[in-house]
Amino acid sequence: MSVRCKFKVDSITKYANKETVYVDGKPVKNDDGSWKLEVKNKATIKMSPVYANSDPNHENSKFWAATPSGSFEFGTVNEAAVEQLTLGDEYYIDITPAK
Repeated sequence: MSVRCKFKVDSITKYANKETVYVDGKPVKNDDGSWKLEVKNKATIKMSPVYANSDPNHENSKFWAATPSGSFEFGTVNEAAVEQLTLGDEYYIDITPAK
């Protein structure tokens, strides 16, 4: 069983955070006793369902009839994944049980 949705990319926000460095599950300190930090590039992607158009047989009209509202948002540190997404483009989101 799975559910297929069709969403449009509304925004891609890229940013960087300083995060504590961990080795073997333990935070690492600098020689001066401060926590060792590294910059991590991140992104937040926000998406919304596609809109219907004037053709009731068009795929977007069919998706809109089933999902007229909603949102999908996720954050990632996978820069390669972010580069595959384009603002304003439409993508399928498949929901499949993780068994």
